[in-house]
Amino acid sequence: MRIIGGRLGGIRLNPPTNLPVRPTTDIAKEALFNILLNKLEFEELNCLDLFAGTGNISFELASRGVRHIDAIDLHFKCVQYIADTAKKMQLQQISPRKADVFKYIAACKNTYDLIFADPPYDIPKLPQLPRLIFESNLLNENGLLVIEHPSTRQLEAHPNFIETRKYGYSSFSFYSNTI
Repeated sequence: MRIIGGRLGGIRLNPPTNLPVRPTTDIAKEALFNILLNKLEFEELNCLDLFAGTGNISFELASRGVRHIDAIDLHFKCVQYIADTAKKMQLQQISPRKADVFKYIAACKNTYDLIFADPPYDIPKLPQLPRLIFESNLLNENGLLVIEHPSTRQLEAHPNFIETRKYGYSSFSFYSNTI
């Protein structure tokens, strides 16, 4: 696992092997960021990384110069790894937090320009995630929500859905908050 682009492009991330994660592959991450580069101005973004795991996406966003990233994960060891790695890399814009993602969504008062969610593929609430995020008004006007999910599950049943891109077993579904 490595940071693909930006000022830290090429740096390898070496999280502990005992973390309960399934990181986004470098190939899928590179494809995702190629899409995002055409849709967003990274320097202006406030981002939310839900189910942050190793912080793979948070580190990629920080490397590309986003303003701020809230990295949320339930597992203490994941949050600790993100915090330690962000400190070593001097990435002050990453704020890791230990929290249940669904409780965080319900209670969050912040809004974001980009929300990335990579939940465990087997969670029952996966199809509800877009609705919960939009009902909580977490996405700024013209903001983008990206959910990584298994290609076998369909998440198109939301009025803000734009498209799904498949990369093997993983897919990214995109939603926009255009008014």
